[in-house]
Amino acid sequence: MGDSFQFIDIIFFAMVAAFLVLRLRSVLGRRTGTEQRRPDPLRRDQAEIAADRHPEPPTRPSAEPSAASPAGPAASGLTQVKLADRTFEPVGFVSGARKAFEMVVAAFAAGNRDQLRTLLSGEVFENFSAAIDAREKNGETLESKLVQIASADIVDAELRDRTAFVTVKFVTEQINVTRDKAGNVVEGDPAEASDVTDIWTFARNTQSRDPNWTLVETRSPT
Repeated sequence: MGDSFQFIDIIFFAMVAAFLVLRLRSVLGRRTGTEQRRPDPLRRDQAEIAADRHPEPPTRPSAEPSAASPAGPAASGLTQVKLADRTFEPVGFVSGARKAFEMVVAAFAAGNRDQLRTLLSGEVFENFSAAIDAREKNGETLESKLVQIASADIVDAELRDRTAFVTVKFVTEQINVTRDKAGNVVEGDPAEASDVTDIWTFARNTQSRDPNWTLVETRSPT
């Protein structure tokens, strides 16, 4: 008699357990449509696979050479510079060259030889200093205003031994006015800006710890 009641209890608990399992499955095992699939780091996205099969055509290059991808002889020269100096980056270089241009123009107009000496090579400094001497001897002053740098592009680059040379073409708008002792205008127009094109070459020893570049040549386009 006792065994029969024990058997009935086992069947009863089994039925309860089965009922609970079914309830849990109805709640936990049901997809609602909002679940997020765990990403597989080794599985490539279908868009990536499609891109490999049907790559987008390359964009048309700009007509004007840019600091990041100059055309012509500068391209191969820049490759040599980059191999010699892993820190060299064309866009950053041009940004620094623009600032150097502004500093040199302002220092030359003010006759600030100390600042020019830190930016120019010995030969270029002597040329700038001689022009300042002549101006001061005549009692003249130079008023120079850099209205804007319209463009600054790398047009040439080369590596000679350990020294890198990078040439930048600056197209600017400037107001340059020379006045005599009495303040009269000798040259230039204070009310009119002129388009000025300068070609400057900067150099740096790629093995040097000094990261600064030096202006080693200035010229006008031929």
